[in-house]
Amino acid sequence: MKVYSPTRIRNVVLLGHSGSGKTTLAETMLFESGAINRRGTIQDKNTTSDYHDLEKEKGKSIFSSFMNLDWRGHKINLIDTPGTSDYIGEVVGALKVADTAIVTLNAENGVEVGTDSLWKYVQKYEIPSLFVVNKLDNERSDFWKAVEQTKEHFGREVTVVQYPYSEGSDFHAIIDVLRMTMYEFPEGGGKPDKLPIPDSEQERAAQLHQELVEVIAENDETLMDIYFEHGELDEEQMQNGLHLSMINRTIFPVFCSCATRNMGTGRVMGFIDDVCPNPLEVSAPKTAEGEDFVMDEEGRPVMFLFKTHSESHVGDLIYFKVYGGNVLAGMDLNNSRTSNTVRLGNLYLTEGHKRIEISEVKTGDIGAVVKLKDSEVSDTLSEKGHGVELDEIHFPTTTIRTAVKLSKEGEEDKLGNALHQIHREDPSVVIEHSQELRQIIIHGQGEEHLGRIEHDLRNRFKLDVEFDTPRIPYRETITTGVRTKYKHKKQSGGAGQYAEVHLLIEPYAEGMPAPDDMKVRNVDEHELPWGGKMVFQNCIVGGVIDNRFMPAIVKGIMEKMENGPMSGCRARDIRVSVFDGSMHSVDSNEAAFKTAARMAFKNGFMDANPQLLEPVYEVTVTVPSDYMGDVMSDLGTRRGQIQGMDAEGALQQIKAHVPLEELDHYSTRLKSMTQGSATYSRNFSHYAPVPFDIQERVVKENLELEEA
Repeated sequence: MKVYSPTRIRNVVLLGHSGSGKTTLAETMLFESGAINRRGTIQDKNTTSDYHDLEKEKGKSIFSSFMNLDWRGHKINLIDTPGTSDYIGEVVGALKVADTAIVTLNAENGVEVGTDSLWKYVQKYEIPSLFVVNKLDNERSDFWKAVEQTKEHFGREVTVVQYPYSEGSDFHAIIDVLRMTMYEFPEGGGKPDKLPIPDSEQERAAQLHQELVEVIAENDETLMDIYFEHGELDEEQMQNGLHLSMINRTIFPVFCSCATRNMGTGRVMGFIDDVCPNPLEVSAPKTAEGEDFVMDEEGRPVMFLFKTHSESHVGDLIYFKVYGGNVLAGMDLNNSRTSNTVRLGNLYLTEGHKRIEISEVKTGDIGAVVKLKDSEVSDTLSEKGHGVELDEIHFPTTTIRTAVKLSKEGEEDKLGNALHQIHREDPSVVIEHSQELRQIIIHGQGEEHLGRIEHDLRNRFKLDVEFDTPRIPYRETITTGVRTKYKHKKQSGGAGQYAEVHLLIEPYAEGMPAPDDMKVRNVDEHELPWGGKMVFQNCIVGGVIDNRFMPAIVKGIMEKMENGPMSGCRARDIRVSVFDGSMHSVDSNEAAFKTAARMAFKNGFMDANPQLLEPVYEVTVTVPSDYMGDVMSDLGTRRGQIQGMDAEGALQQIKAHVPLEELDHYSTRLKSMTQGSATYSRNFSHYAPVPFDIQERVVKENLELEEA
């Protein structure tokens, strides 16, 4: 197998809204390069990248897929990614290791909501990018409208390098304003004829060529001087200028293609070879400490793990990118996360489901390894004693959740192992074993994402599961201060139990003054694991309760706060002052004072106007302006409170506070309401009081659950 130096490697990720033609473009690139001898199609379910059964069933990409090809002496690693937001976790991992992004646009639809969402990650990782307007043979194709939208959404850096001579069913030729040539394709596609630009297009092509020259010159002082002196740049100067401009992300070139008819693909691959950056030229990866890591092909081996995929007869296949030195099969490296030494097994290149065994992977290249012990996505492996830890992949926050339960008992361990494996392969899935809610909760990126997980549990892991509505982690607190007391007295032969405590319990607020009629001897602030605080004040005078019993009093209060007096939900933001009580020289002990404190707190809590709190999330909806009114109206029906609106490029952003209870299935409703053109994200904001009718319902439901 040929080994390529870093300067001859191109790592390219294919991005785009679902249906924009990424998979077909990848298939055509493989065919044109000779990597495959027959092109598959989505309809025939035989493309190289969409090889999973579920992808064939749904007719679209669900997993990122890795392929490689040789185009005129350069190795192009192609990563085909899903275009549906539910599978954004697959995209983020691929973007972490890509050096160039090809963003495909459907010539009929232009910039779609998925494109906008993906672009945020392209910007985050500062990836040099180009656009390919695909499906130009569509009857409603509108290249110039797509270009206009692209400029509107992504800025003036979007620059036309090619445009179609004609569109729709007559599409057969592309005018290249970099080379000032027309490429005319035969009926079946493939290698085009190079022809002069027709007279009818000379003026437009010359104008676009001049715009391209000026944009290139603007980004390089040397080229600017040449341009001022000669009024023109030759093709080599333009190519060099484009190369630098792409690295600096000051130009995003626009190309044309019809991937299904194999028109335009070769020119895109030629541009990748000639202009797109190699792995050593792009922005340096960051270490865990936020410093730049300099890639050194002559240095010590460093590899970053970015994807895990399990195959039934092989086990875990882990994909990696090499950031330094050469990685060899059988090499021992140190895992920076675990500090353990791991031995590399067989190394592979992949073309979809096909694996090609290799002996080494050089700096900048992407490979796969099997059976890598105790290693996970985002781990860095390097030589022992020369530890390197690269920044982990930051997956997006989840947008939906569901509870999962088994239809029959006895398979709990099997379910736990299955969910652990699902998370290993897709870290954008969060698994929560909630003791508080007594549920296993799966957090995902959308309804379709959860559907895929359910499919895996049922078909791959052979588990009979049910998805159920997840409970809400409510909290309890109080709204007024009360004084309460409890005497615990028990005698049953031998030593008895005796303890009496008097408590003042109050709603806690930062900076609140001490009680007027009490002398505070000591204050302990307890940050509660479930959020909020419990502040405990020792106000005992005269030694009526010995100091050695104070920890037991705190423990009794905390036990009751963990299982709240009103509904069993956890309590928070309460100040408790112990100011009086009594003890017995023989019968008083820690257990007695814990019981007395727990009962006093419970009784006083119920007299202090208890209130139920619910989690409120900050929701950000990105939506075309046409749907603003519908989205805002719907948020109002969900008890949402609008916090503000902002423009984000051509789209609008609505920020609102919405209770978690109202967000079940919101992603589905939002897609339906906006014809799939809106996206949303959510993050926990705060707890807020629930309406009285909801409080009554929740208290009743939780008490019934306790009794069940």
